[in-house]
Amino acid sequence: MASLPMLSGQSLFWRSFLVLALSMTALTGAAFAQVVPDPAAGTLEGLLGDGQGLSGTVIQLFLFVTILSLVPGIAMMVTCLPFMVIVFSILRQALGVQQAPPNMMIMALAMFLTFFIMEPVFMQSWTEGLSPYIEGGLSEQEAWQLTTEPFREFMMRRTDPEALFVLSDALNRPVGPEEEHSFSLLATSFMLSEIKHAFQIGFVIFMPFMIIDLVVASVLMAVGMMMVPPTVVSLPFKLGFFVLADGWLKITEALLRGYA
Repeated sequence: MASLPMLSGQSLFWRSFLVLALSMTALTGAAFAQVVPDPAAGTLEGLLGDGQGLSGTVIQLFLFVTILSLVPGIAMMVTCLPFMVIVFSILRQALGVQQAPPNMMIMALAMFLTFFIMEPVFMQSWTEGLSPYIEGGLSEQEAWQLTTEPFREFMMRRTDPEALFVLSDALNRPVGPEEEHSFSLLATSFMLSEIKHAFQIGFVIFMPFMIIDLVVASVLMAVGMMMVPPTVVSLPFKLGFFVLADGWLKITEALLRGYA
């Protein structure tokens, strides 16, 4: 992928936010544009739209606002955010510390890593699709195609072919090898694949800590301390092992290299 000009953190954040918000609502642009009042009209017909009643306009606006409220959930389906959140949550569970780090900190770390990983995709989507559309150089259909194409390429690299086949076959909508997958099918398959990959990595992370728990439990039973909870004794050993191995940095590095 071609290198992109460096931007400040604040500019990248707001441009990334615009990419996610506008790309998810671009499909409604054509329908919504038909009911936007003409400022030059100044009449009741101009407010109601061309041949539409007030009820039709209200329904269009209601659908538009509803889609805007779904943007955060849709954004999770086309980025690596679910993968990051699941891996870090399993890591915290393996350590045995239920509230350290807290959920808000895990989500913040996952969000910033997502922006860091998805930066080339966001910028390509902005420069090729959203920016020309805002300037009036593209129609809604062209803007949607160019805006979502970088996300399609990103999702295809991470989606298991088996997930695409199973979902398309379950709905009796087979897709040929040369046909383009629908965005809904690709996004759903991508999210399922990311969850699968996250649990696979979570299993690998969990194994060393489970071995420590088993060793501590065996030692406690051997010395007759069966009333002492093994998790209380094993927690300092797991934390010491994790800190000495610089676990947070190593796991984050491994996750980033997986997307490189």
